[in-house]
Amino acid sequence: MTTPLLNQRRESFLDACAKEGYSSPLKRSQIKAVRIKFSLPMPLWIVQDDTRRLSHGMYDVPELATFLLERNMTPTVTTPPSTITEVVASLPAMNLARQVESLEQDIENLIPKPIDTYVPYGSYKDIEKVIKSTRFYPMYITGLSGNGKTTMVQQICAVNKREFVRANITKETDEDDLLGGFRLLNGESVWVDGPAVIAMKRGAILLLDEVDLNPDKIMCLQPVMEGNPIFLKKINRYVYPTKGFNILATANTKGQGGEESVKFIGTSIMNEAFLERFAITIEHEYPSRAVEKKIVCNMMKREECLDDSFAENLCRWSETIRKTYYEGACEDIITTRRLEHIVVAFGIFKDRLDAVKKGVARFNKITKDSFIDLYTKLDAEVAVAVAEIPIPVVPAHPPIEDDDRVDLDVPFAHKDTARSHGARWDATTKTWHISGYQYKSMKAIWDVFTPKSFTSTLSSIQYTLNS
Repeated sequence: MTTPLLNQRRESFLDACAKEGYSSPLKRSQIKAVRIKFSLPMPLWIVQDDTRRLSHGMYDVPELATFLLERNMTPTVTTPPSTITEVVASLPAMNLARQVESLEQDIENLIPKPIDTYVPYGSYKDIEKVIKSTRFYPMYITGLSGNGKTTMVQQICAVNKREFVRANITKETDEDDLLGGFRLLNGESVWVDGPAVIAMKRGAILLLDEVDLNPDKIMCLQPVMEGNPIFLKKINRYVYPTKGFNILATANTKGQGGEESVKFIGTSIMNEAFLERFAITIEHEYPSRAVEKKIVCNMMKREECLDDSFAENLCRWSETIRKTYYEGACEDIITTRRLEHIVVAFGIFKDRLDAVKKGVARFNKITKDSFIDLYTKLDAEVAVAVAEIPIPVVPAHPPIEDDDRVDLDVPFAHKDTARSHGARWDATTKTWHISGYQYKSMKAIWDVFTPKSFTSTLSSIQYTLNS
């Protein structure tokens, strides 16, 4: 760093710092305080000199020592923070003093808070290894809704004391939202960094949440995805990524269209060149029943409604529905997030069945009723509670034979699913049906359709299965 010639304006700034007892290095907040108190202009000869920048918001001003010695003053010692050095190289000045002045926001801490109910599972350890390495290694995390993709990344950052910047992608997200733009503040237009630039400067983890919702506008991050600096054309400045900076993206699809995009409305096919810049793709699944029960029990402890048997029944219920969903016999699913909502409802209303009903009310009537019916069959306590209407006595069902006929209650919206698994339509009785052999072979699928069996020998007697 070459010491510049001191003109009257620079001497006035140094004299004001000396009067305040400040010494080198100067904090950004100290520079601001001096400017306001003594009505001085922004010392661009300091803040725009990259050789003076020691770390985020810290500047080396050795000229202060001369002023302190000449005036025999005792400085206030400022200890520079032990942060990773940021490198910001600017092109020749463009009279953007006011705007560039706001480039570095006063952000104290971006480390997320730990969630005491969180239980690590799935790809947690693999992602943690990458984040702890501080290497630039972009990762694309895909999986069904509500299985903890975003929370997993957030909690890894919390445990490892890494700063975390989350950018929620929507159809309206554009370059200004990601990189930054001019905002109106106190009647003046000032520059405000976007989440991508903030993460680059601070060496933080940038999470592009629901990245498949806007595949066009996120193309502005192409150079960032390669680990290269980004040129902010609106302020004529390059920003270089600080060590530790990394990009992770979460999405319900893999950005390639298909059946996944049909269920998750709004998702689109992403640019192949953008997808190719992710080093790896991680398929994050729902937790196992044992892990999910830990999560549910932790939530119950927090809500002060711990009920081990209810937790077990909820997890059995969600596991059964997911198996049915994966086999194509059901179009909706119970997520881990949905179970958490049910637990909160249970903590408030203190009623198992009521909590389940409130939790599944978002589904259409057929799905809602089938989910509630399945739960009542799994929970003996609830089954007794819902026995408000006398149930007709049905003869005990003898062992079902392969050639028995099993009738199904198939909603119109699910007829293609039933047909694809071998169900047949009886035009006379207007009923979908399968054989006993088919029922026994794929019981988990057919139980969703309230199967009723007619034995080959006692065709006049109807038996309700799975009750």
